[in-house]
Amino acid sequence: MFAHAVMRALRKNKTLRYGVPMLLLIVGGSFGLREFSQIRYDAVKIKIDPELEKKLKMNKVSLESEYEKIKDSTFDDWKNIRGPRPWEDPDLLQGQNLEIRNTKTT
Repeated sequence: MFAHAVMRALRKNKTLRYGVPMLLLIVGGSFGLREFSQIRYDAVKIKIDPELEKKLKMNKVSLESEYEKIKDSTFDDWKNIRGPRPWEDPDLLQGQNLEIRNTKTT
């Protein structure tokens, strides 16, 4: 009888019913976020294969090198050609663009 009265009082107590689960969620979420954010720092510490690292350094592309490639290009004959929309047939649209290009060059 005493246990029944205690259980009923615990069910009616709003702090125990709503507050304790909320605090558990906050504290548990904090520990969960700590684990997930630790993955980011652990991934940085992983060493890359030296051969792969050498290949990556050889193929390094910088903004300056790309600028040097296109610096002397002329864009006077540039034409904006839009890509196909999802409901359009890409082959048909690309074919139209080729026809337009062929008629301009001849």
